[in-house]
Amino acid sequence: MDLLDTLTDKGLRRELPTREEALAVLATTDDELLDVVAAAGRVRRQWFGRRVKLNYLVNLKSGLCPEDCSYCSQRLGSKAEILKYTWLKPDQAAEAAAAGVAGGAKRVCLVASGRGPTDRDIDRVADTIAAIKGADEQVEVCACLGLLSDNQAERLKAAGADAYNHNLNTSESTYGDITTTHTYADRVDTVAKAHGAGLSACSGLIAGMGESDEDLVDVVFALRELDPDSVPVNFLIPFEGTPLAEEWNLTPQRCLRILAMVRFVCPDIEVRIAGGREVHLRSMQPLGLHIANSIFLGDYLTSEGQAGQADLDMIKDAGFEVEGAEQTTLPRHRVTASAGGCGEASACGDQNDDTAHACGTGGGCGPCGGHQPDAAAATEDDEARTDLVRVRRRGAGTELAPNA
Repeated sequence: MDLLDTLTDKGLRRELPTREEALAVLATTDDELLDVVAAAGRVRRQWFGRRVKLNYLVNLKSGLCPEDCSYCSQRLGSKAEILKYTWLKPDQAAEAAAAGVAGGAKRVCLVASGRGPTDRDIDRVADTIAAIKGADEQVEVCACLGLLSDNQAERLKAAGADAYNHNLNTSESTYGDITTTHTYADRVDTVAKAHGAGLSACSGLIAGMGESDEDLVDVVFALRELDPDSVPVNFLIPFEGTPLAEEWNLTPQRCLRILAMVRFVCPDIEVRIAGGREVHLRSMQPLGLHIANSIFLGDYLTSEGQAGQADLDMIKDAGFEVEGAEQTTLPRHRVTASAGGCGEASACGDQNDDTAHACGTGGGCGPCGGHQPDAAAATEDDEARTDLVRVRRRGAGTELAPNA
């Protein structure tokens, strides 16, 4: 197939595809799907081998957010029956992080709901980072706290944070349709602040919110322009009690095409399958590993993922290996160019990116796939598996053990 040969060659050379080529990936048929996965897999192996980086989410503060992001179970006015609690103490957060690290996670993503942190919140997170790194100095820590004010990124960097997650989520032209309490430009500004402070930038998208193919390509090209070190790809979890509760627009095949498009546009960037993979990829999750080189281990911010051991078994059975703390995530040319070296052996998804920010529930290191009439949306003959959406009742903020 000429398209896939062209995209593979470009990916191996780190050359950006055209918008038309990216759109063509999303328009491929199910008969071509394995060819698409194989082509994206060649690019993935060129830059990341067969390693899979594991990331672990710790929700430091859950629910009660003043922002109105339509996809988020923690949004203003959400009726989703999620856990709600104020800030975890540093020792509680460190204990939660340790569970993920024990399961093989290399990066811990610290997420807090809200528009953005106060200076006091930055102090809290700094204390939490110290507690986590005091237990294991090799752990990468990514903060995911919402919109940053001046000098806050610098303070996080000084506290030992390796990365900052803040997702764009969807295209600039449709951003106002999902959120009104902040702007697309606000998000771009926060990613720039993280970059400017020497933090490794982590920024991604949410697929499945009813956007078009053009919107998907727009946001991925915008991400490429921001040059993050990692791109979480979240698949919407339509929580009951949120405005997007009925948006079941994804199939496993559609998710794989979206991942492949992201890989071709971002060939040498860490592509992470974030929130919603269990809900939408389902039994085809192992195929996603041939495209993405990073996943979240265990649960997400407000939703439950599959058991951590099941993730580890899936990685092994698919012929991949868990990336070790001593291994460098990013290709050497990106580590050299990057200020913070989150790709170094030092340093987010519950699409609930959380709200005004981050790690995907549905979400991101903190937290958009459109659909085609013929093969993308679930039909009456292919009913959406709404039974797979489970609210998190264990781990951080509870007395129950996590599933990492």
